[in-house]
Amino acid sequence: MGEEEDNQLSPLLPSSSTSSVKRTGTVWTAVAHIITGVIGAGVLSLAWSTAQLGWIAGPISVLVFAATTLVSTYILCDCNMYPHPHYGPNRLRSYMDAVLFYLGEKNHKACGVILMETLYGSTLAYVITSASSIKAIQKSNCYHREGHNAPCSYEDTSSMLLFGAVQVVMSQIPDFHNMKWLSMFAAIMSFAYSFIGFGLGLAQVIENGTIKGSINGVPTANIADKLWLVFQALGDIAFAYPYSVIVLEIQDTLKSPPPENKIMKKASIIAVSLTTFFYLCCGCFGYAAFGNNTPGNLLTGFGFYEPYWLVDLANACIVLHLVGGYQIFGQPVFAFAERWFINRFPNSWFVNNYYTNKHRWFPSFQINPLKICFRTAYVATTTAIAMMFPYFNQVLGVLGALNFWPLAIYFPVEMCIVQKKIQSWTRKWVVLKSFSFVCLLVTIVAFIGSIQGLINAKFE
Repeated sequence: MGEEEDNQLSPLLPSSSTSSVKRTGTVWTAVAHIITGVIGAGVLSLAWSTAQLGWIAGPISVLVFAATTLVSTYILCDCNMYPHPHYGPNRLRSYMDAVLFYLGEKNHKACGVILMETLYGSTLAYVITSASSIKAIQKSNCYHREGHNAPCSYEDTSSMLLFGAVQVVMSQIPDFHNMKWLSMFAAIMSFAYSFIGFGLGLAQVIENGTIKGSINGVPTANIADKLWLVFQALGDIAFAYPYSVIVLEIQDTLKSPPPENKIMKKASIIAVSLTTFFYLCCGCFGYAAFGNNTPGNLLTGFGFYEPYWLVDLANACIVLHLVGGYQIFGQPVFAFAERWFINRFPNSWFVNNYYTNKHRWFPSFQINPLKICFRTAYVATTTAIAMMFPYFNQVLGVLGALNFWPLAIYFPVEMCIVQKKIQSWTRKWVVLKSFSFVCLLVTIVAFIGSIQGLINAKFE
């Protein structure tokens, strides 16, 4: 194995390594990567979240999380190079590299645990969502044949196993640098089902002749129940936005000039603006269409029955998008684990040997025993856990709340303070620390509400 091939194994290589990887990414490939990572399972729960929060707090919460995501991303974009954000010379190719470089070994270890849990949890959520969409296609066709009151019931297990089988194959994509085509395709699919969800909601509002919902959101029997639902809704919105964990990996694929951080900031503004537009459209029109009966998943909760083929198409687009979305969050885990094995077992044939597979009908490709075994095991575990906890809104809320503050806020803020050498108790320092503290409070209440919802769903 040559140095170039070794370096291409992981987008999480230390910044000190001499990388020969050719960077060919542009602002539009970055936008595609971001949209693939951001618009996913989260968008489908936003109508439900808006219903819990009401007409004022719901849209405002979406906008606040969008602004928070942009602030976090801007901070991280400048952490890619040190000491100069444009010219370096030190290049930090991943989120964990940056935490190690700026904040030291102790924070690096803590970040590693949280980061791997975040990425793993995101892929787990995508298995649940894809199964819900596959099941929705089956139910949609059943309702069309048998009538809307027919007892159409299907299990999640076979759908999850099918999605897992596809991911076993897709997980053999070598790394981020080989995923441009998949991200482009997945981004197109995300726009497609977002448009359909927005269109169906708008059509339902027109058919109803009125805008449903209220300022206070869905009523409950007591204040405690309302608070639990509001907290869970905040967790769902938190899951729908931040992509901090993949910012530096995406930025490392960009060619320069212009400087990578400028390209990434431009891409982030475009991507977050587009996603926010679709989030508001899907969330608000979904709530306007169904009011207090807004389903937890806009396209699988069967607020819409007809046209059944359009509902089928939207759910098919969701599944196809999540095939790419799973890889967006899975590839950094693969890269990190494989790099650890390479450093730990430098002389192992199982870890380091590549075998070229040639076939008359397909292009030749290389296989590695470690990649096949580890990546297959990873997909198997996410599929198995999803089968045990197939609770869409509750799982999204827990994951969003658990990961929002540490990864999207705390570590980026602390790295910014170190990189820009901001002194304690200066105006910038106070603003950044206050920003971090407020986000911590939001994370705590969202996590508590989502855990309560998950427990209730499991034991009901």
